[in-house]
Amino acid sequence: MPTRTASTEVGLSREQRADHTVIALDGELDIASAPSLRERLHSELADVALADPGPRVVLDLSGVTFCDASGLALLIDARRRTGPGGTVVLDGPRPQLLRLLRVTGLDRVFTVRSLGGAAESRRARSVAA
Repeated sequence: MPTRTASTEVGLSREQRADHTVIALDGELDIASAPSLRERLHSELADVALADPGPRVVLDLSGVTFCDASGLALLIDARRRTGPGGTVVLDGPRPQLLRLLRVTGLDRVFTVRSLGGAAESRRARSVAA
């Protein structure tokens, strides 16, 4: 069985849209990357919450290649950090992550779009580049 090497770097970018904020994640959401990603994600969510006390945040997960329990905890924490009235939509998770969300019941906690607008537009931009 092949071994998997843990990555500590996860790409994170934020794009403000008219009625919501898209935060795109790229890489592996695992025990190795969670601590540094948590700090960066908290900072981004704090900035969003300052601009809008009940923000709608779309997490574009189309670039996430692996997710373990630490990654799921990050997603749950992001939902909590949006505060009362805030929402988090999980957009474009790959089949493995979508399966994980279903098995854990998190697909009933979050709104999950298997290929929504943010992920689709990012894929279109990468094909055009």
